[in-house]
Amino acid sequence: MESPTHDLLIIGSGVAGLTAAVRAAATSGLSVAVMTKRELRQGSTRWAQGGVAAVLDDEDSVENHIADTLNAGAGLCDAEAVTVLVEDGPDRVRDLIGLGAIFDRLSDGRLSKALEGGHSRARVVHAGGAATGQEIERVLASATEARPITIYEGWFAVDLLMSGGRCGGVVGLEPGGGFVDVRALHTLLAAGGSGQMFAVTTNPLVGTGDGIAMALRAGVPVADLEFMQFHPTALHHDVMPRLLVSEAVRGHGALLRDPSGERFVDELQPRDIVARAITETMRTHGTDHVWLDATEIGDMGERFPTIMSNLLELGLDPRTDLLPVAPAAHYHCGGIMTDLDGASMAPGLWAAGEVACAGVHGANRLASNSLLDGMVFAHRAVNAIVAGKDGGEASGVLRGLVSEAPVPAIGVAEVSPINVEPAQIAADLGIGELRDLLQQTMSRDVGVLRSGESLRRAESVRVAVELAVEDNHGDVAGLEIRNLVAVARGLLRGASSRCETRGSHIREDHPERDPAFSVRYVQGVELS
Repeated sequence: MESPTHDLLIIGSGVAGLTAAVRAAATSGLSVAVMTKRELRQGSTRWAQGGVAAVLDDEDSVENHIADTLNAGAGLCDAEAVTVLVEDGPDRVRDLIGLGAIFDRLSDGRLSKALEGGHSRARVVHAGGAATGQEIERVLASATEARPITIYEGWFAVDLLMSGGRCGGVVGLEPGGGFVDVRALHTLLAAGGSGQMFAVTTNPLVGTGDGIAMALRAGVPVADLEFMQFHPTALHHDVMPRLLVSEAVRGHGALLRDPSGERFVDELQPRDIVARAITETMRTHGTDHVWLDATEIGDMGERFPTIMSNLLELGLDPRTDLLPVAPAAHYHCGGIMTDLDGASMAPGLWAAGEVACAGVHGANRLASNSLLDGMVFAHRAVNAIVAGKDGGEASGVLRGLVSEAPVPAIGVAEVSPINVEPAQIAADLGIGELRDLLQQTMSRDVGVLRSGESLRRAESVRVAVELAVEDNHGDVAGLEIRNLVAVARGLLRGASSRCETRGSHIREDHPERDPAFSVRYVQGVELS
């Protein structure tokens, strides 16, 4: 196949990728393409339940939303980036409504807004109770299909095409199995997260860290990989990905109870605090879950119809049954470092959404800021491309690389592995078994609670898996495990270097937050 060329190539079909595609096709006349390894409507966005946090009326304020975001981020947010997120956010929600998104409304026509953990105000707009991601995907995918946008469905983005430090597109694995250079003047990575590193996750099977792994291999700066956020209330059930019982259910009055029926935490604290309390409670009682009590929510079926339907299909009725819940890997707060316009340090390469580290999440993402993040920075990236911008500048988290910044950027140390039994058997396993071995190891040793010893155990297994798959990159399964191994290495290096507890990174051997670690750990580039 002859190498195609585009003005803008977007990798990923979630909220960030499709926001960028629609914006670019509608405003610039650019040649735009979207590459997605599944179908256009099978991105991670459809799994987002809670909603979009935005200041949409006088009952709230930009200052309140900024303060809540900074508080959740535990000292590692970039305040300038957070301000951009919160100030631009309302217009991006209005854009969705303009495209036909149907958000839930009160009887008087006003938008219905939910209260979620870490928020001081009810500001989360939602659709279908807890089907917001599905509605956003519906609207953006329809808008993409209606515009002159090239869509590469079933294509796997393998590696960035780099020349002289500049990105010129990607190497793609097309559905027929051939490798094709897909060239572009600008490439926007919107490839989503990496929750599939873990055995227990809310992420779909496509969440294999592809964008972060490509950036690491290309030497593009990546930061904050140690901060994997665990959603506190994933349903403890055999179904995988784990069904989320949305944050908004707790905001609506549901309570967490230990095995003896006692309440043990303020359910509306930020996610890292609630996830830690649940994990410690499970350890104390020797159980693998706690209980979420939603029996006092009288309008559960009306307010959360999707969750209600899913629970009933699994034989659980939240009107009468306590729901078994436990934390699950949910959202990677770190990623490719970008400036306030989504530009990376590599000219021609942009990033938005979960794959990016724009500085808005810090050590722990505030609930329902993720969809907002994808929309805001994808929109800004396209605007910057149209305006002629070509590379990153000293704004947002990139200031830490090129000039003084409130949160300085420093490098990470390698992790010293411990020889353990799984490392000795990895060579005899197939690709699927290797993926399972890595996932089980990461969930056991690099979950909500970590230690220096557990990180070293995990690194031993990771190295063994890496060696076992290093020559097996010819198909999607092999490429995905290669990417998972690469991102796991980055997470383990960051977690080993950060000898403190901060946000979603909890080190049992370093239980306190330490001001000396008010830094951003950067990988993929040599730092002095």
